[in-house]
Amino acid sequence: MSRSIEVLVTPTGEIKIDAVGFKGADCEQATKFLEAALGVVNERTKKPEYHQTRTAKPQQKVGG
Repeated sequence: MSRSIEVLVTPTGEIKIDAVGFKGADCEQATKFLEAALGVVNERTKKPEYHQTRTAKPQQKVGG
């Protein structure tokens, strides 16, 4: 699944950020720069994907 960050600005000026396709705490890391740029976070809602563990990518060692 591809990952994206959706930013919604409501008519009242409320800003909502949705990290789509992220698992675990990766969503917080992905949106951290937006939260810092936009200011105070009033509410944070964790979706079911937050509680899923992310799959570690195998790393290949070269040499010894």
